Amino acid sequence: SAQTKIGAVLSVTGPASFLGDPEKRTLEVYIDEINAKGGVNGQKLQLVVYDDGGDANNARTFATRLIEEDKVAAMVGGTTTGATLAMIPLFEEAGIPFLSLAGAIQIVEPVRKWVFKTPHTDKMACEKIFADLKRRNLTTIALISGTDAFGKSMRDQCVAVAPKAGITIAHEETYGPRDSDMTPQLTNIRNKAEVQAVINPGFGQGPAIVTRNYRQLGITVPLYQSHGVASKQFIELAGEAANGVRLVAAALLVADKLPDNDPQKSVVVGYKRAYEAATNSPVSTFGGHAYDALNILVDAIKRANSTDPKKIRDAIEKTTGFMGTAGVVNMTPADH
Repeated sequence: SAQTKIGAVLSVTGPASFLGDPEKRTLEVYIDEINAKGGVNGQKLQLVVYDDGGDANNARTFATRLIEEDKVAAMVGGTTTGATLAMIPLFEEAGIPFLSLAGAIQIVEPVRKWVFKTPHTDKMACEKIFADLKRRNLTTIALISGTDAFGKSMRDQCVAVAPKAGITIAHEETYGPRDSDMTPQLTNIRNKAEVQAVINPGFGQGPAIVTRNYRQLGITVPLYQSHGVASKQFIELAGEAANGVRLVAAALLVADKLPDNDPQKSVVVGYKRAYEAATNSPVSTFGGHAYDALNILVDAIKRANSTDPKKIRDAIEKTTGFMGTAGVVNMTPADH
C-alpha cells in the first residue's frame, strides 16, 4: 500500500539526548497509533529517523539523505537550534515543509517559506522571565549563557528585550558546552553587589552544573533557567540544588495541576498519560514539541488531502486554533 514518508533528524544521543530521545519516542508512539487507526487519508505513515548525535554537520548529511534518497513528504525534527539552522537551507531549496523542535527565534524570524517550529521562542522566554522579575521588584540582573546556538540566541534576545522590560543587565558570563565547572564565572557574578537575580540561557548538562555550583558558592539571589531544561532530567542532574530555581515552561509539565476548565488540560494530560504508559519514563516538554509538530503536520495532510509537499506546506500555514502541549497554535504567512 502507498505510504507517506515523514522524515526526522533528532539528537537521540549526545549532549542533547534528553531532548532528542523523548522526541523520537513520541513520534514512534503516535505514528504507530495513527497507523493502527488506518493512517492519514487512507495511507500509512512511515517514519524515517536519523540520529545526528547533537552534531550540526551530521544533521546536514541526514537532511540531504531524507530529501534525495528517502524522498520524504515533510520533516519533523531538528532537536537543537544549531542542527536546525544547518538544515534549513536544504529543505528550503528542496521545497519540503520542515517543522523544527528547537528554541531560537531566528528559525522563524525572518519567515522562511518552508520552515515552521513548535516550541516557544527564546524571546518569549526572556519576556516571561522579565515579567516575573518585575513582579518581584528585581530589575538588575546577570546572565550566564551557554555558547551553543540556543544559549547564544537566548542571550541576544534577553539583551534585546531587557530595556523595554525595564531590566538592567549588569554583568555577563559564558561557558562552553563541555565545561564541567562554572565556579569561576559564578564567583565573578557573586562579587557584583548590585546583581539581584541571575538568568542562565542554555540546555543539556550545563544548566545543571551552573545550578549545583550556584548553591555550592552560597549565592542567595534568585536563579532563573530557560525552557531549555524543562524536564525531570534537569532536576535529577541538579539534585537538591534545583530547589528554588524558577524556569519558564509549557503547562505540560504541570498537566495534572491545571484546573479542569483549562482548555489545554485534556491535551496535556492525554499526551502525558500516553507517553508515560508507552515509555515508562517521565514526560518532558521536548517530547511535547514533537507531539505538537506531528499533529500539526497530520492535520495539514488531512486538510490538504494530498502528500504533495507544497500543498502540505500551504495547509500548515493555515493552521488555526490547534491546541497543543505548548498552547494554542495559529500559523500565518507572517508568523511560522
